[in-house]
Amino acid sequence: MSFDPVYRLVKQIPRGRVLTYGALARALGLPGGARTAGRAMGATPRGQAIPWHRVLGANGKILIREPYASLQKKLLESEGIAVVESRINIKKYLWTPQRKKSRTIKKSRRPLPKSK
Repeated sequence: MSFDPVYRLVKQIPRGRVLTYGALARALGLPGGARTAGRAMGATPRGQAIPWHRVLGANGKILIREPYASLQKKLLESEGIAVVESRINIKKYLWTPQRKKSRTIKKSRRPLPKSK
């Protein structure tokens, strides 16, 4: 499985906003859900400007281990996001990706034939 769709979506998260692993998985329909999103973020390639630090656990919790947890906290704070005890106010900073408009076929509104 390629994680490229995950990285493309993470690149869209605006500065000062975050997304949870679960929301990331739901937005992309990832098999395995949040765990798969976590694996993808753990395998983030260097040098591609992917803002990995904007992806958090449920309820806005920093889940990665040191020394990266401290780096994630610093990066979030540099974007104006307050981090208290490894957690952020998810209601305040959560970003919701725009859903792609599905192409639906419009049904004609012709009246039904009258029964005799």
